[in-house]
Amino acid sequence: MQIEMQAGDSKKNLELNDAVFAVPYNNDLVHQVVTAYMAGSRAGTKAQKSRSDVRGGGAKPWKQKGTGRARAGTIRSPIWRSGGVTFAARPRNYEQKVNKKVYKKAISCILSQLINDGCITVVEKFEVNSLKTRDFFNYLKENNCPQNDLLIITAAVSEELYLSSRNIPTIEIIDDHEVNPYILLKYKHIVITEEALKGLEEIFA
Repeated sequence: MQIEMQAGDSKKNLELNDAVFAVPYNNDLVHQVVTAYMAGSRAGTKAQKSRSDVRGGGAKPWKQKGTGRARAGTIRSPIWRSGGVTFAARPRNYEQKVNKKVYKKAISCILSQLINDGCITVVEKFEVNSLKTRDFFNYLKENNCPQNDLLIITAAVSEELYLSSRNIPTIEIIDDHEVNPYILLKYKHIVITEEALKGLEEIFA
């Protein structure tokens, strides 16, 4: 499979690895992997105290019989004020196991579909030599790149590239090792450098 790459003022064709960029789309597989990825991103840090975690309450408040009041064994009972929570929440791990081959296949499905839909633009390089956001936008215009809802994938994110684009909420820049199924589907336009494209082939082939 081939894709057209922008190299300065000219264009040339790049040969792509069919094992990564020519895979039939499998909706069930992609859904499974994206769901597992998002589940793994959950913090799971919610916690509450049960009656055994609340400080105090070691002594019985009053004797078992003869007071006319209900039986009580501790002042930290869930039905008492300042007592513990009946079904206290605990920290939990939401990760779902996904085999490496399944994960790679899902990424390949997504990349193949994005290329077929014309959402991926390949450029020879993506370099910004200024820290100003205005200069970053000018660079996008000069290279005919979308200026909104854009994901840029490079082999390495330079300091200039990161600082000049970090104030733009609709544009994100990552390197080829940070590619995941969620971020590929999040943006409408994707710009990939030639070096990053080769990196993706090595990672997901």
